[in-house]
Amino acid sequence: MTGPRRLGAVDLRDEWLGHALSTQPADRPAAEAAITLLYERLGRPAPAFTWVDSPGAALARVPPGVPVQAFGTMRSQAGLSIAQRLATLVADLRAGLDDGVGHAWAPGWTRHPDNPIDSVVRAALLGIVRDGICTPIRLALPLADRLTWYGQHDAYWIAHYDAWHRVGGRTFGGRIGELAPWAQLARSCGWWWPLEDRCVIAERPLSIRLRDGRLHSDTGPAVTFPDGWSVYALGGFVVPEWVVTGPTPELIENEPNVEVRRLAIERLGWDRYIETAGLRLVATAPDPGNPGFDLKLYDLPRTPLGYTPRVLLAVNGSVERDGTRRRYGLGVPHFLDDPVAAAAWTYGLSACHYSQLARRT
Repeated sequence: MTGPRRLGAVDLRDEWLGHALSTQPADRPAAEAAITLLYERLGRPAPAFTWVDSPGAALARVPPGVPVQAFGTMRSQAGLSIAQRLATLVADLRAGLDDGVGHAWAPGWTRHPDNPIDSVVRAALLGIVRDGICTPIRLALPLADRLTWYGQHDAYWIAHYDAWHRVGGRTFGGRIGELAPWAQLARSCGWWWPLEDRCVIAERPLSIRLRDGRLHSDTGPAVTFPDGWSVYALGGFVVPEWVVTGPTPELIENEPNVEVRRLAIERLGWDRYIETAGLRLVATAPDPGNPGFDLKLYDLPRTPLGYTPRVLLAVNGSVERDGTRRRYGLGVPHFLDDPVAAAAWTYGLSACHYSQLARRT
């Protein structure tokens, strides 16, 4: 791809990323016009529109749909809901546009040489918009049985075809016009749910906070909507509010999710957690894989099943961007008494082999 075309792809990527990150109020007339057009393509009249201030508020107005397993067994359009018919419509559109591009959109589905347009536009927006923003918000909602469209957060796949059209010169045999209402929705609103005679649409968020392309805020919500519904996240991982606003040893001890516990402990600080939780130091030893730093093995509070789990406290072998080295804890079997053997266990090595590492990362 020539220099000017690459710059054009970068500009287009940034344009669509701006829509995905927009915190401006929704353009309600534009969103309703686009959805009306999609209903008309299915031979249906315009639905009544219900606007809500967040995806969380929408779920009270969106009934559970047909299970995915049942969707796969249906043999005719007559048995499909309006949401499922729209899913079929967009799947057919994307298949047709893929034919025009010359390869499938989804990376990994087919093998083909990397194209600069894909690396500049698709890969970047896939990582930030779908994986870094949309997926964590989905995880904060019980959406398994509800077909959902993502408005501004559908920008990651819409931009791919737009780039091949505007920068790559693909005409798509005239089918690019079918992409227009989806693009208009990505430019104008948040998430939405089509029902038989009405459509529920959520406003865009008031704020979105990212770090390294992932939802992250260590001072408050990573995403906040107009009605106050929020998502807390650290490094793209969704956490309960207390992890960010007030982690305590008691809350940590009662948290079943190992990753949430780890993040909460790091927020509280390992030194403070060790002191306030009353952890017992089992043993300490110099870290062969990280010269100059020690490995420390601690007993955690006894579990309801009656055994005492252990955690190995280590220091990262790589320096963080701020020049510090992060301390982290790794759960290890309760029968390991030697910190070096415990560190080796986390790598699937023997203590002897771990001791021969030049430096771990």
